[in-house]
Amino acid sequence: VQLQASGGGLVQAGGSLRLSCAASGRTFSAYVMGWFRQAPGKEREFVAAFRWSSTNTYYADSLKGRFTISRDNAKSTVYLQMNSLKPEDTAVYYCAAAPPGYSAQYAGGYRYWGQGTLVTVSS
Repeated sequence: VQLQASGGGLVQAGGSLRLSCAASGRTFSAYVMGWFRQAPGKEREFVAAFRWSSTNTYYADSLKGRFTISRDNAKSTVYLQMNSLKPEDTAVYYCAAAPPGYSAQYAGGYRYWGQGTLVTVSS
């Protein structure tokens, strides 16, 4: 199983980035797909998630309205569109997959993790 995250980089405050996560190696149709992030010296935190089997999406309250999670079923790819970026959004962003039965916001329930992609927002 592989989750390949990409799309990170350096962007100025107020800018946008779109992260991608290509999933392969198994069928994720019943899984929850999520994005987490970890800033230097901080704990990993939930960003956004959805269930492949539904249209429900979940967001960290603080990020609603700026971040959007989406998917391309044909490509088995998950996206995270990030707008109006702020320096405090600087972090390594990880995509992850959790089997059914776990809360989308609970990092401990995710079984598979990508390698992370670094997002740096300059002021």
